[in-house]
Amino acid sequence: MKKITLGFFVFLFWAGYVQACDACKLQQPKITQDLTHGTGPESNWDWVIVSSIGIITLGTLFFSFKFLAIPGEKNRKHIKNTILDF
Repeated sequence: MKKITLGFFVFLFWAGYVQACDACKLQQPKITQDLTHGTGPESNWDWVIVSSIGIITLGTLFFSFKFLAIPGEKNRKHIKNTILDF
């Protein structure tokens, strides 16, 4: 119960911390107004860079889960079984 309560308070603190302040909301484009602090992207190349990083991150996450669950290894002593056999 203590872990749940602590997690809840950490979530509340973090949710309030990561939102942008009112001054930064005025400097951001509509898409990122509530997400980040600062001036926002200065050119279209910034959007290209952020989009490519997002695509690479999602691809990495997808393949991480895919190869964790189905690595193609048939050996019962494979390291994945220490994670999946709980």
